[in-house]
Amino acid sequence: MVSSAVLGFPRIGANRELKKITEAYWSGKTSVEELQKVAKQIRADNWQLQKSQGVEVIPSNDFSLYDQVLDHSLLFNVVPQRYVEFDLPAVDLLFAMGRGLQRPARDGKPAVDVVSQEMVKWFDSNYHFMRPEIADDTQFKINVNKPLEEYLEAKELGVETRPVLIGPVTFLYLSKTAKGSSKKPLESLSKLIPVYQELLGQLKSAGAEWVQIDEPILVYELESDVTSLYADTYAQLSTAGPKLMLTSYFDAVTDVSVLKGLKVHGIHADLVSRSAAHQLDAVLANISDSQVFSAGVVSGRDIWKVSYERAIATVKAAVEKLGSDRVQVATSSSLLHCPVNLESEKKIAPELYDFFAFAKQKVAEVATIARAVNGDDVSAELEANAKSMAARKSSKITNNATVQERVAAITAQQGKRISPFESRDKIQRESLKLPDLPTTTIGSFPQTKDIRIARQKFTKGEISPEEYERFIEKEIQAVVKFQDEVGLDVYVHGEPERNDMVQYFGERMNGFAFTTNGWVQSFGSRYVRPPLIVGDIDRPAAMTVKESVYAQSLTSKPMKGMLTGPVTILRWSFRRDDVSEEVQAKQLALALRDEVNDLEKGGINVIQVDEPALREGCPLKRSEWDAYFAWAVESFRLATAGVQDATQIHSHFCYSDFNEIFDAIEALDTDVLSCEASKSDLKLLDVFKTKNYKVNVGPGLFDIHSPRVPKQQEFDERIAAMAKVVPHSSLWLNPDCGLKTRTWEECTAQLQNMVAAARAARA
Repeated sequence: MVSSAVLGFPRIGANRELKKITEAYWSGKTSVEELQKVAKQIRADNWQLQKSQGVEVIPSNDFSLYDQVLDHSLLFNVVPQRYVEFDLPAVDLLFAMGRGLQRPARDGKPAVDVVSQEMVKWFDSNYHFMRPEIADDTQFKINVNKPLEEYLEAKELGVETRPVLIGPVTFLYLSKTAKGSSKKPLESLSKLIPVYQELLGQLKSAGAEWVQIDEPILVYELESDVTSLYADTYAQLSTAGPKLMLTSYFDAVTDVSVLKGLKVHGIHADLVSRSAAHQLDAVLANISDSQVFSAGVVSGRDIWKVSYERAIATVKAAVEKLGSDRVQVATSSSLLHCPVNLESEKKIAPELYDFFAFAKQKVAEVATIARAVNGDDVSAELEANAKSMAARKSSKITNNATVQERVAAITAQQGKRISPFESRDKIQRESLKLPDLPTTTIGSFPQTKDIRIARQKFTKGEISPEEYERFIEKEIQAVVKFQDEVGLDVYVHGEPERNDMVQYFGERMNGFAFTTNGWVQSFGSRYVRPPLIVGDIDRPAAMTVKESVYAQSLTSKPMKGMLTGPVTILRWSFRRDDVSEEVQAKQLALALRDEVNDLEKGGINVIQVDEPALREGCPLKRSEWDAYFAWAVESFRLATAGVQDATQIHSHFCYSDFNEIFDAIEALDTDVLSCEASKSDLKLLDVFKTKNYKVNVGPGLFDIHSPRVPKQQEFDERIAAMAKVVPHSSLWLNPDCGLKTRTWEECTAQLQNMVAAARAARA
């Protein structure tokens, strides 16, 4: 009989319980015991939910208080020395590595001041992980055995689970060499394998029959010196403990020959993402006569109902070749990237509601597909699904002829500025009259409790639009006054009216739908509610002009208009699967072009269009990058190139290896580029010097994801180091990103020290 499996489930809780308890713990409002109690309840609820939906293979160790990669760092004792010296309890160590820690001496314990690890994107998703740091002298050992603890925890509840581990090759491949060390992380593989063997042995002794071991880097175009590691690694691991289900996801396995003869008991393949939809035959051709095949036919990355007809046909093709006992129906990846439960949505239009499936519903889909292939009577479910597929295909919500005609009429000239950068830069310097090393922020200021309460009241109709507008104006006044007092050079209005940098824009454009509880984890306790792109996109009215023009009226300093770019809105939304990403990006670009032009007409002469998702949008296979960047760059330029030379266009990027995407960044033709740099030791910025980048650059001076306040001396040192890479005349000073998640106390101290360092550097 065909079985059913889930690769992972959202860890945030049905009502964001994890966010609430972790933030309460960080602020000292609750105990570690209460934190662990809530975490344990979330895990129990997740296991019971999946069991109740009829799925047979349920994951454990897919939960994390912060990040699953960070959990593995603690598991295997990959803890940099800068944390070890403080002798922190396990939970505090986890959070210090994830978000940094700064606290005064207390209770006889020394003061702590330590930065977090580097945070980077998890493949092409909007999830972030903490990059492990492997030193030459790292002593791998089982440190915090979370996989075993959670397997036993589920077992006590009567739920048999399949523990989830990140495979050793992927773990080391995604790691970086610790500062002061010389070995590449993968050179430590021989030292790490015995620790994996020990862990697998302990899981087997505890009763685990299977372990899911994730090797998603197999979808990359890997060098042979990496792919050659798999055979020996898994020859050693396969006899160490439970049966191993090796998984890859987010795209097709690039070199399927790696799978042939691999000493694992099962192989999972994503059969829905990108080119993975076409890899079934290639993977099956490399399955041995005894291995189980896990067919990832239900997407772990979107919010659309699966087509039962298509999924069942795919699974039956596998059964025909392997037999039903060797086939498993599964999610394509972990459901971490999906909202938890569609049943909590009460405001989605009924027609649209019928198109969607969130994590709970996807678990049920997996079980239904398995039952259908096994011959059970699920005719009612199949009939209802077929009607949903047909209704979505013919829906009038999907199509807007005017938008489609405008996209078809796009010309190359629309993506070109009037003059080259050198000419624009001279005009902008004369008109803006900024000092050397101009200081600014990236956009948002703290979203206080008062702001959230006022927004909720307005949303619920408890205050009038006029009352809400007056409230927002007062917040903007306060932000402008704050920037006056701190002494910044280019201001922002603070974005008090915005709930999210993507959702806010989606709510003001046609073609989007929204959720009330459709939260997904971005990193740590930062959750987002991605908009749902359901149809052709256009902008019926100005979205940001009123607030920006009002803010500019309060000061003579330049006020930045703040927009999110087309690629980022696309990547950070749940996208349509019935038209290409290129078409969706160009529709967004045209809507934003109208907004940029209206901002300029309103007297806003500095406009920032953020594209932090440009790099994460890259296909996982580098051979596909050129085609992606062709339309991604075109979309950005289409959005920004309609302005006069005197209007300064900024853009912001997060967590990007600029060496990898330099040509694309240069092709954007921005006037000022700001970027994350506080965690990268400035190595990522070398490319701006070696490639003779002409544009003004603002590398991030401090980590906005951490409450830590760098001293002025630290700012002085970073500015001096940056000036060696970026010409002094082209260097801007700013944080890594927006300050939305910080408190006013934190960002006041951070910005005061940054501005003091800027003034010292100008002297």
